[in-house]
Amino acid sequence: MASTHSSDSTNGDSASDNSMTEGDATRPNDHMDAPAPAPQSKVQQPRLTLAGYARFFWRQLTSMRTALFLLLLLAVAAIPGSLVPQITSDPNGVIAYRTNYPDTAAVLDFFQVFNTYTSVWFSSIYLLLFISLIGCVLPRTKHHFDALRASPPKTPARLSRLQGFTTRTTDADVDTAIASARRLLRSQRYRTELYGDSVSAERGYLRETGNLVFHAALVGVLVTVGIGGGFGYTGQRVVVEGYAFSNSLASYDSFNPGRFFTDDALDPYTVALDSFEPVYEQNNRQAIGQAIDFTANVTTTVRGEEPQQSQIKVNEPLSLSGTNLYLLGNGYAPVLTVRDADEKVIWSQPTPCLPFDANLGSTCVIKIPDGLDQQIGMLGFLYPTTGTLSSGALASVYPDLISPVLTLEVYEGDLGLDNGQGSNAYALNTDSLEQVAGRTSEAETLRLTPGDRLELPNGLGSVELTSIPRFVSLDVHHDPSQLPVLLFSVLLFAGLITSLFVPRRRMWVSARTDASGTTTIEYAALARGDDPNLEAAVTDFAEKHSQQLGVRMDS
Repeated sequence: MASTHSSDSTNGDSASDNSMTEGDATRPNDHMDAPAPAPQSKVQQPRLTLAGYARFFWRQLTSMRTALFLLLLLAVAAIPGSLVPQITSDPNGVIAYRTNYPDTAAVLDFFQVFNTYTSVWFSSIYLLLFISLIGCVLPRTKHHFDALRASPPKTPARLSRLQGFTTRTTDADVDTAIASARRLLRSQRYRTELYGDSVSAERGYLRETGNLVFHAALVGVLVTVGIGGGFGYTGQRVVVEGYAFSNSLASYDSFNPGRFFTDDALDPYTVALDSFEPVYEQNNRQAIGQAIDFTANVTTTVRGEEPQQSQIKVNEPLSLSGTNLYLLGNGYAPVLTVRDADEKVIWSQPTPCLPFDANLGSTCVIKIPDGLDQQIGMLGFLYPTTGTLSSGALASVYPDLISPVLTLEVYEGDLGLDNGQGSNAYALNTDSLEQVAGRTSEAETLRLTPGDRLELPNGLGSVELTSIPRFVSLDVHHDPSQLPVLLFSVLLFAGLITSLFVPRRRMWVSARTDASGTTTIEYAALARGDDPNLEAAVTDFAEKHSQQLGVRMDS
């Protein structure tokens, strides 16, 4: 039966082959006329719904790669804030930049570069980074807690495939060997679990804990800076020797409050500048006049307390009632006394001048709107130590007051102070003014030294250079988030160190006894990530375990 079935099958195949051969012979070109086979339909991918797209973009945003990219992007975005003066910290620098580079300043204003850290683009990166870190940390934290509660994984069937594999033999029975290995693993801070004639152990979860602490602390820094900074404020004030500054809104030259600022945040205190002591290089001929140190001697008075003598230095701010006072700059503030034709004093106050070179050559602007027949504007040039260039022009050759000279160009007319609009106190708009003393007038430029008194043109009165005190520019900074940021920074650093130097390891010890009664113990381990000391750790553990059991031979 079997042979018959085989024969029929063979004949049938042969017949089929012959039939196909004959057909091919009678119609050799028939395959050329046959229609082409229909193309197979492509696999249709399911279309994502709105929820699907949202889930996709959320996963991309909360990935670790995206968080690292946003962190790098935030660091790059902060660069313009250190290259260009900021309105919050250096408003005078912003004014000077706009005056010197009007075209560039217009572009920077458009991109909010003068307010880098509150700009739309910087805030967007900041918020995206915050959301990304939250979405990244929360799932990992849950997964980490689940892993901490779980038992170590079962022992692999073939330990010889793992790193650091080694064996030892002993006369001890299997139960004794495994129990001893478990005790030794626990003494080395491993979590252990018995699986038959083996023990599974793992340690190093502190590495992931440190990683999570690092990211959580980074979120804490972002939250603290973003929210806590809203309760702070910064302000700038110029204080002249012999004058005082009080911590009130009306006393600041410029003030930048946080979005949650209230007047209650201004603690009442006063700061009086007793003296300003600069130190300049004297010994090095190539650097004579270069500033070495600045010291502002001040008297501080807090309500309800006795006055205190203090100092403010560069990089050594004064802490007072929750605020820090930084020494930003210094210069000269000549005191001019202007009298009318009847000898009545109509103006007598210090005028801070803006330095324009390293030797404190400075420009001074004096505006006298009332008291004379005309509004008077004076543009002054102060030279602390006066020298003469080859062209005959005056210049300052040393920053300290040795031979000071103040030159004044006098203008009369409309100062533009009565139109209800603010004006720059350090600039004089001469469009509506006529020069009555200076380079383009009949009267010469006024030249004064301390104590000199000269008559103003056209019988307007007189001007006297009474004295030339120093001034300091103070930056008052109140930031209630400083302490929380410090704490989070410490946690961030501790978490980073932990995640870098704590190895994550799993180790297995298995034992079996052969017919002769000899117990063979196998040791192996596996690391998560790079662990160059893993094999040495397995060998060291095997040696210690062998010493406890009494090794008869190594293999």
